[in-house]
Amino acid sequence: MNSNFDIKKLVRPNILDLMPYRSARDDFDSGILLDANENAYGAPFENDLELHRYPMPYQEKLRDLIADFRGVDAANIFTGVGSDEAIDLLFRIFCEPGSDEVLITPPTYGMYKVSAAINNVAVNQVLLTPDFQLHVDETLQAVSDRTKIIFLCSPNNPTGNSLNREDMIAVVEQFNGIVVVDEAYIDFSVAESFATLVNEYPNLVVLQTMSKAFGLAGIRLGIAIANPAIIEFMMKVKAPYNVNKLTSQAAIRGYSNIQAMKQNVAELLTERDRVIEELSAINEIEHIYPTDANFLIFRVKEALSVYKKLAEAGVIVRFRGNEPHCENCLRLTIGTTIENNTFLEALRNVFQSD
Repeated sequence: MNSNFDIKKLVRPNILDLMPYRSARDDFDSGILLDANENAYGAPFENDLELHRYPMPYQEKLRDLIADFRGVDAANIFTGVGSDEAIDLLFRIFCEPGSDEVLITPPTYGMYKVSAAINNVAVNQVLLTPDFQLHVDETLQAVSDRTKIIFLCSPNNPTGNSLNREDMIAVVEQFNGIVVVDEAYIDFSVAESFATLVNEYPNLVVLQTMSKAFGLAGIRLGIAIANPAIIEFMMKVKAPYNVNKLTSQAAIRGYSNIQAMKQNVAELLTERDRVIEELSAINEIEHIYPTDANFLIFRVKEALSVYKKLAEAGVIVRFRGNEPHCENCLRLTIGTTIENNTFLEALRNVFQSD
């Protein structure tokens, strides 16, 4: 455990003193509700969710389900509008605009940098190694008195690999600020989640999402798992009704169908292994990088040209050649069998036409 960590020394003073907005549903959610200026006649269409009433601000049922699945307590769970909301809240809670900084390890998820720019927070960078692992000593040496958050993405986006667990723990233990471990793709990986470590390490925040393994990107439900002290600040700063009823209902159904989710994940992983095998037989593919996610990156000559020709054929992948250590790399999301076959055929046609 990091015995030097004191959350109150990290939180911005205005957040410490903040009196959060108290919504009508903080007090009552049943009875004759004449307290929130809602339209008592209801929506102009039939529905069974009472959409004319505001949602519960704290999403107790959903948080209970998530906590049970991840092996933590509901007090460790925050739910928001995608992981992006959680990222933004962490900036707003811990980083003083125009003064503090965060540290990222490219190539990595681009939203950390965007959120930093929105919040006027500087970004320090320490590149991953060429095989996409942490430079632990260099990362810790890059920390300054202004560094409030370190973001670690594992399995990493855009590279697909998991970071070495011991390296990540070393950063958590030796950094006196917040360490965010972004686990958007954790359910595709054999690596163990960091979720159960949040009470052991009070500076650890684990991000997860329903967009990937659960196949619910359209509902925009993100999750932060952390020590209750951090969760309390996130609840304090969030918008009163950040998770709507439609999202909440779909998320609850998702966490009530864990076995179906796991079956979908298993099928995707089988397809991923098949696609890797097929790609390995194509001479023009120079390298396929190891992956623990539902996507992979591979290196090919003139990758930008290949990307454009695939798009012309109606197959959309992601060009990642501008990222560090990813020169001439394309990122492929694993689709259905038919989609993957269409991609492989289009890719072979690109090479045959050259």
